[in-house]
Amino acid sequence: MDNEGPSRTALVTAYARAYHQIADQPRILTDPLAARLLGVTADELTEFGLPDQDHAGSGDSEILRLGVGDRPRRLFFAARARFAEDRVAEAVAAGLRQVVILGAGLDTFAYRDPHPRLRVFEVDHPATQAWKRQRLNASGIDQPERLTFVPVDFETDTLATQLAIAGFNRAESAVFVWLGVVFYLTQDAVRATLEYIARQSESAEVIFDYLRAADTDEDRARLQARANRATAVGEPWFSYFTPDDIAARLRALGFTDIEDHAAADVITGYLDGSTEFAGEPPQALRPVRILRASR
Repeated sequence: MDNEGPSRTALVTAYARAYHQIADQPRILTDPLAARLLGVTADELTEFGLPDQDHAGSGDSEILRLGVGDRPRRLFFAARARFAEDRVAEAVAAGLRQVVILGAGLDTFAYRDPHPRLRVFEVDHPATQAWKRQRLNASGIDQPERLTFVPVDFETDTLATQLAIAGFNRAESAVFVWLGVVFYLTQDAVRATLEYIARQSESAEVIFDYLRAADTDEDRARLQARANRATAVGEPWFSYFTPDDIAARLRALGFTDIEDHAAADVITGYLDGSTEFAGEPPQALRPVRILRASR
């Protein structure tokens, strides 16, 4: 994590979502603010998306190229955001008035939010938030009054304390959106966050993606190779789960309604029955799952 800017993970996700707007049809997520927030043009995004481009000399450029040009990963970044936003919309229709985005990164939901009575709390590392706020100002994207920034380092700060200071209401129902974060945390930090969510006085819902623990030597080797690459850029992975394991942990905390999906299945659901991922899913997506749990 660069303490003077956003994480590479946040940048890759944002660039991929911006490129998705011009590269993929049908579009899974409509996000007209992604490129504007980054300050990049369609031509620049297209260059990142082209194969065999020479970006030597810039490690960050190579990371972004891989993130933008990898269609399965790009589609999943769009699909997981769409999945969460669809669930928030359903909850708002049932009376929800507050949503917490944990590890918000360069997410733009709060600035596209169609729900006028919904209060949004963006929780993230202080460095990422500072960079994002600079980009919001530079790009002229309005910051709605119902948005609150909550600076938190998940491994050192207390989420409960920081949200309380920000005015989050523990006595009301809430949806917690937690995308692209869990595998970067220790299992103790994951457990502590889930415990906090489970103690919400009214109904609580959490949506997060996670990496499935490998169960064959071949899958373990592939997953370890990816973990090594993440470690090499300073963003190591710490947590893996099996679907049965994470479901048992959630039920022990009082979550009774759990749905858990493979990444490829979520993407396919938004592609109108496309057979793009028919058969064996792409290697990049095989360990990735997204889960929704409520109590």
